[in-house]
Amino acid sequence: QVQLVESGGGLVQPGGSLRLSCAASRSIVSINTMAWHRQAPGKQRELVARITSGGTTNHADSVKGRFTISRDNAKNTVYLQMNSLKPEDTAVYYCSSNSAWGTHWGRGTQVTVSS
Repeated sequence: QVQLVESGGGLVQPGGSLRLSCAASRSIVSINTMAWHRQAPGKQRELVARITSGGTTNHADSVKGRFTISRDNAKNTVYLQMNSLKPEDTAVYYCSSNSAWGTHWGRGTQVTVSS
């Protein structure tokens, strides 16, 4: 119903930056909320950030001031700009959407922060 494909993950040094992208198969104007979660080995999946169709954003305390979620409705894409990356940010990052079509998840993209 709604397919999500993440991209932009990779290996980056501490203090570096990455920009993750999540492309949706349909207009995100109809999607109430899009979000990024992450899951590190041995840890539970946690919410990183979310954004509503109205542009309201929320960021986890652990990433506040470093990460920024945004939407580009024309491109049906949500982004996660990650700055000042720390080794503890290492995880698989997942994009999700919540709308009238239900909740959907992408397959994830690996982010590794290491020197």
